[in-house]
Amino acid sequence: MIPYTVNIKLAARTLTGTLNLQNKTAVDWGVQGLIAQGCHSSILIIDPKTAQTIQVLERHKANVVKVKWSRENYYHNISSPYCLRLASGDASGKIIVWDVVSGTAHCEIQEHSKPIQDMEWLWNQDASRDLLLAVHPPNYIVLWNGDTGTKLWKKSYAENILSFSFDPFDASNMALLTSEGIVFITDFTHSKPPGSAGKKVYIASPHASPAHTKPTPAAAPAPTGAKKALNKVKVLITNEKPTAEAVTLNDCLQLSYLPSKRNHMLLLYPREILILDLELSQTVGVVAIERSGVPFIQVIPCSQRDALYCLHENGCITLRVCRSTSVPDEQNVQELVYDLRSQCDAIRVTKTVRPYRMVICPVNENKAALMVSDGRVMLWELKARYVFDECFFSFCFCTSSGLSPLYSPVAFCGAPLGPNQKRIQDLCLNSMIGQTLIAGETLPPSSYQQEVQLKFLLTGLLSGLPLPPFAIRMCPPLTTKNINHYQPLLAVGTSNGSVLVYNLTSGLLHKELSVHSCEVRGIEWVSLTSFLSFATSSPNNMGLVRNELQHVDLPTGRCFAFRGERGNDEPPIEMIKVSHLKQYLVVVFRDRPLELWDIRTGTLLREMAKNFPTVTALEWSPSHNLKSLKKKQIAAREAIARQTVSDAEQSSVESSVISLLQDAESKAETSQAISAREHFVFTDTDGQVYHITVEGNTVKDGARIPPDGSMGSIACIAWKGDTLVLGDVDGNLNFWDLKARLSRGIPTHRGWVKKIRFAPGKGNQKLLVMYTDGAEVWDSKEVQMVSSMRFGRNVNYRILDIDWCTSDKVTLASDDGCIRVLEMAMKSASYRMDEQDLTDPVWCPYLLLPRAALTLKAFLLLQPWSGTFTMDITQVDMKSVLQDPELSLLQRCLLVSRLFGDESDLHFWTVASHYLQSFAQARQLSVKEGGEESQTSPQIHLDICHDVLCENSYFQVGKMSSPLAVLSYSRVPGFTFFFYSSLSFSSSRAMQRPQCSDFFRATQTFCCNIWRKFSTQNKHLCSYLTHVASLLKKVTLRQTFFRAHHLEAEKMYRTSRRHPYV
Repeated sequence: MIPYTVNIKLAARTLTGTLNLQNKTAVDWGVQGLIAQGCHSSILIIDPKTAQTIQVLERHKANVVKVKWSRENYYHNISSPYCLRLASGDASGKIIVWDVVSGTAHCEIQEHSKPIQDMEWLWNQDASRDLLLAVHPPNYIVLWNGDTGTKLWKKSYAENILSFSFDPFDASNMALLTSEGIVFITDFTHSKPPGSAGKKVYIASPHASPAHTKPTPAAAPAPTGAKKALNKVKVLITNEKPTAEAVTLNDCLQLSYLPSKRNHMLLLYPREILILDLELSQTVGVVAIERSGVPFIQVIPCSQRDALYCLHENGCITLRVCRSTSVPDEQNVQELVYDLRSQCDAIRVTKTVRPYRMVICPVNENKAALMVSDGRVMLWELKARYVFDECFFSFCFCTSSGLSPLYSPVAFCGAPLGPNQKRIQDLCLNSMIGQTLIAGETLPPSSYQQEVQLKFLLTGLLSGLPLPPFAIRMCPPLTTKNINHYQPLLAVGTSNGSVLVYNLTSGLLHKELSVHSCEVRGIEWVSLTSFLSFATSSPNNMGLVRNELQHVDLPTGRCFAFRGERGNDEPPIEMIKVSHLKQYLVVVFRDRPLELWDIRTGTLLREMAKNFPTVTALEWSPSHNLKSLKKKQIAAREAIARQTVSDAEQSSVESSVISLLQDAESKAETSQAISAREHFVFTDTDGQVYHITVEGNTVKDGARIPPDGSMGSIACIAWKGDTLVLGDVDGNLNFWDLKARLSRGIPTHRGWVKKIRFAPGKGNQKLLVMYTDGAEVWDSKEVQMVSSMRFGRNVNYRILDIDWCTSDKVTLASDDGCIRVLEMAMKSASYRMDEQDLTDPVWCPYLLLPRAALTLKAFLLLQPWSGTFTMDITQVDMKSVLQDPELSLLQRCLLVSRLFGDESDLHFWTVASHYLQSFAQARQLSVKEGGEESQTSPQIHLDICHDVLCENSYFQVGKMSSPLAVLSYSRVPGFTFFFYSSLSFSSSRAMQRPQCSDFFRATQTFCCNIWRKFSTQNKHLCSYLTHVASLLKKVTLRQTFFRAHHLEAEKMYRTSRRHPYV
């Protein structure tokens, strides 16, 4: 039998709820595979694969308005490892760069005190990967060093800047969306601010263009064809400021460059999307919504395919794919048409529930996450469904709707698809759908393409807490008796009447129970699996309410009214208190005597008389006589057991048998109801302390202690051991030592003491105190304060409720809709991610140590020590494909780079695999034709989004198979190093260099085996690489490589020239 283990280590965490309006744009999905979302002043790190929160960052004092993950467009090694770095900006103008793994702030940046409008990491990381550009209101753009917090330069403009967008094909171009128009900057660089004020253009609304305002003359011939389509979408782009009557960019929601087309930009309006051709200075496409359609909120353009993810006001996400048309001639302009291909279900929009933002996975572009104002995160995944038996239906649908069918791509990871090749379904957008066919074009007969239809599927849902206020209560503490079945459960009563039970080990919702019909006011646990909760409705004209006191059994969810038919038209319940042995319950009303109940039987023991004093505070004593009762029962059972055994038999019976009999009888007795004596104290409005003893059905009055003259009206009481602590409405704490009969009053000057709770654990005298403006932790033994939290000083939220979750951690419910588990110092809820106990494992190599991450990457790429490729990872689909013997090394490199979210590797291997496959196909065709060289264009076309890596000439017909195309990427640092090393590290002299580090030696071993595999199994590819190596000395960009790697690179290059294959 496997022993049952209990994890009692609880990490600091934050349970988040609804979002603030300023959090609307604070969300980002990074290439690292994680989602960052701002929730009030906190930042959530969400794993979209498992739909769980793995980190919460807290240091901001104001609401977070922007979050941006750092880019990974650089070569990774020991000195430049994979790292989780995030930049966040708040409403006070502060920018914090985070180390997400440790949960600490790397640096803090402050320029102005106004909210950050926009910020972005520079995607061109040749010079530095630490550069962050931010827009500080009203009209400043500042370039920061995100590693040191140093300001590099600052530039101001005439208009207020709303947002900006970088050209994904040229790092020196960017566009600023201002309050009056667009400012184009063409001289952006990290070394100095832009020299000019930029080119200003004013774009009027489409309804102000001539196509909408000027009627067509009757005598003029009606335009036809391309001219008619162009007039429909034409928009005014001028250098003159439009008139006041024209609707300008005030209603423009978004500006963004298209990553799939060079020199194209989109403008988002509530009811249409305009596609601008910046070379022609006119609109070449429009996506308009019908009059009854739902307006747009946001649009995200894709880079792998010319497609748009659109978010609508009803929470619906739609995917629109550009329709391919014939190449236009010189007289006509091609019109871009985006067809609706798929859409997800809408959400129910109310006053408090509405969609905020959408993000998509930047690596695969087939997953989307929707952020809702109530704190929900809906994870949608795009699925491709092959059409087999529904061909006739799809043909009729496409014909009637005017849509051309979508087909699967002709290649997988850069290699042509074969009939039996393994592939990963729905890996990314460009592996799901190929380039759309031109109208009238048919598939080649030898193609393995299949018609596909796209569909959104909800794969994950992360819900948050509802609107505050909250009433929280932690379950009974961990003891040696309940360690085998203990779970750290926190019950949260909400304003809508439901009770949420969270498991604080994982931070996930354990159960949601709909218990009450109105706001939950308090919760008390009666065991590890059941609790009591009460709620009060709104008062009527007489001030009477409907009280609901429910008993809930957690495993079954069974709920029943504890007070039966009582509760209608009576004063509201102020508090409920359960005794330490969970035997008795006291129900305190506002203007009515209290009730005393027996929890085990559910019977009312006593309802106090009408002249009973008004209770202001009440607490049960931890002392009882249960131990003495058990001793008496055990002694009685022993006597009975000895009497039943005769003297002759007693000598033959082993003492162990008698002890077993005694244990069994004692357990049977303890399982029955044992009424132990317990007592509680309470205070009245005059501050007098009353003592009452309860034993079974007997209730006795005890001593009365006169009020303390230094104390005001007592608001709360806490009792543990020999220490009794009272708090009043004036902020005074009175510590009573009952054993020494001493008292000590401490004025805190914090106002009303609303709640006091002792920490669990024997001998633990820590005390948690809640005020109207914060909370404090006191050491009641030393009578001194341990830590303090005050609203407006070190936090920007108010405390609603408090409790201890362990002996050294507190839990606080706040008015920002969050529940925080904090250390006793109450500083921050951020934690190290390796301390987190997650329910589901998370695949994120960025969480590993640098050497471990690089070793894992090399292990996935190549295993030269084994004849077969084996792995021990949990990614089943990826595992089966990577173990496929038909998978080439180039395809494996491309898959691993996508698995790691490595931007630079992903772009490089995409381009490299394309041209290597193109060259291999050309060589095979030339061999088949009798050895005659023939230039043929490849069947697989490289996507235009990689235009940033190669010059325009390499995308033209006739130059696609040029071997120099691979070398055009050599300007990107790091990849040239890998390309050189694959040729040079096979030399025996390079393997014996003593100055190489351990990582270099490991890389040498892998590259040497790569070269051996190329030379033995891929002779054509080996000859091509040899040809490429001979051309390296002709490439002028080789100097960039030498500057990056200095003497080490020079030695490697010289070694490569001595290679026998070169």
